[in-house]
Amino acid sequence: MNHTPATEAASPEHASPSAAAAVNGPDEERRDYRPGYEIVAERILEYIAESRLVAGDRLPTEIDLAQRLDTSRAVVREAVKILSALGRVRAHKGRGLFVADDEGMLTTSRWGGFFRPVDLDHVLMLFEFRRVQEMAASSLAATRATPAELRTIEVAMQNCRHGFAQGQVDVFNQADEDFHVGVAVASHNTFLVSTVRDARRLQRQSSAIGIHDVLSEGTAAAVEEHEAIYRAIRDGRPEEAAKATADHLDRTLEDYRREIQRRLFG
Repeated sequence: MNHTPATEAASPEHASPSAAAAVNGPDEERRDYRPGYEIVAERILEYIAESRLVAGDRLPTEIDLAQRLDTSRAVVREAVKILSALGRVRAHKGRGLFVADDEGMLTTSRWGGFFRPVDLDHVLMLFEFRRVQEMAASSLAATRATPAELRTIEVAMQNCRHGFAQGQVDVFNQADEDFHVGVAVASHNTFLVSTVRDARRLQRQSSAIGIHDVLSEGTAAAVEEHEAIYRAIRDGRPEEAAKATADHLDRTLEDYRREIQRRLFG
């Protein structure tokens, strides 16, 4: 499981009808299903992609962004805080806002700038991409994993179970990261390791903008799915490892799909 989604109610002081209209258009505005600063954060990402900005390029000022997006400077400031935490923008005192140069967040790649974290189609495409990469990684891991790598995957699996049992979101999320990256490392393919890490970084943006982490029924399923993947890799069964990985990611995608649709349509 990867960042099982849940919701936070949008408080009246954070919801911005004008920002919602800026995103959806006046005829498509349904209701303020999420805080205005989340919507504006997404719009800033769209601006970066549509303007073909790259790392180091200057963004409009907060005042200019507020005017462009028909919202307040305070809402823009909160959106910038989110994007700064994600590594997508940098605020330099006295100089302004810039597209970040954090290579880990893929700001220089076309598909990193293209990704919109709360766009259902983009989330679907990201999961399709992850499915291909991680099925291949787990299949290779089943024939290549060393005893030490198997132990790393096993410990991560156990920590996921412990985090869920104790209701510790941070413990579970870190172990979840360790598990998926550990499987990729066991594939002994540097390119798979890199793409798995990068795709998961993009997915975490969906958890930071509009979808929030909690432990839920989906987390319980993930714990069992992780164990199925681990056992197939441990026992040297590449086809079963790939299938277990596909089942895991398909189920996680459905969690995301339901949550995004619930927020959109109630």
